Amino acid sequence: MLRYTLFRIFGAIPTLLLVIALAFLMVHAAPGGPFDDERVLPADVEANIAAAYHLDDPLPKQFVRYLGGLVQGDLGPSYRYRDYTVAELIGSAFPLSLKLGAMAMALALIIGVIAGTEAALRQGTRIDRIVMGFSMTGISIPVFVIAPVLVLLFAVKLQWLPAGWSGASGMGRYVLPVITLALPQIAYIARLTRASMIDVLGRDFIRTARAQGLGTRTVVRVHALKPAMLPVLSYLGPAIAAILTGSVVVEEIFGIPGLGQFFVRGALNRDYTLVLGIVVFYATLIISLNLLVDILYGAIDPRVRYR
Repeated sequence: MLRYTLFRIFGAIPTLLLVIALAFLMVHAAPGGPFDDERVLPADVEANIAAAYHLDDPLPKQFVRYLGGLVQGDLGPSYRYRDYTVAELIGSAFPLSLKLGAMAMALALIIGVIAGTEAALRQGTRIDRIVMGFSMTGISIPVFVIAPVLVLLFAVKLQWLPAGWSGASGMGRYVLPVITLALPQIAYIARLTRASMIDVLGRDFIRTARAQGLGTRTVVRVHALKPAMLPVLSYLGPAIAAILTGSVVVEEIFGIPGLGQFFVRGALNRDYTLVLGIVVFYATLIISLNLLVDILYGAIDPRVRYR
C-alpha cells in the first residue's frame, strides 16, 4: 500500500506541472494586464511596476520563478488585493467553499444512494421511472441554469428562502447554493447506484442470503449495499471535482465570498498569481482526493490489492 501511494504521488507531479503550465500560458495570453485600468499611467511608472513584479521578464523566466516559489510554498502576492498574499486569500475563502462543497456532497450521497436503491428494488415501476427521469433531467441541466430557476421559485415567488448571501443569515442562506451544487451529483449517483444494485442483487451470494429467509431490506443493508457502492466510490473523485468547479459559478450567482468568487474576479482583473494559485490549490486537492478514493477501494473490496 505504501509503495502504491508513493507511486501515485510521484505520478501526479507531471500532471500537476502540466496543469500549472497550461494555466500560466492561458492567463498570460489574455489581453491586458493586472495593472491596466481607466487611469493612464506614465510610461516610467508602468515600467517600474512591471519591473517590481518581474512582469517585464520573458515568460519562460517568469514561469521558472513561479515554480521556484511554489516549491517553497509561496504562491506569490496578489496584484489586485495588494495587502494580501494569494495564500492568505485562499486561506480566508476556502473554509466557506469547503463547507458548501461538503454539504452538497453529503446531500448528493444520501439522496442519490437511497433513490438509486429504491429504483433498483422497484425496477420497472413508477418509482423507478420517476427516479430515472429525474436523473436524466439533473444530468442534462447545468448549474448556471438550475440556480436562477431555484431563486425565481423559492426566493422570488414563494419567498421561502433568501435569494443571495448578502443580507441573509443563518443556515437558510446555504439551502439554495447547496441544492444547486448537489442536484447534478444526486442524478449521477442515483443512476450509478441503481445499475450497480441491480447487478449485485442478481449474484449468487444474494440468492443464498434470500434462501436463508432474510428479508429484502436486510439483504440489501447487510449483503448488497457494500459491493454496490464500489462504482459510487469510484465516482467520488469526479463528483468532488465537479462540485469544486461548479462552485465557481454558484458562488458568483449567489454572491458567496468563497474561493470561486475570488477566481472569477481574479480572471476578470488579470490577477495572474491569484488565478494560478487557486488553480494549483484545486488541482492538488483533486489529485489528493482521487488518491484517497483509490486507497479506500482496498478497505471496501478485499479483492483489490495494490502492488
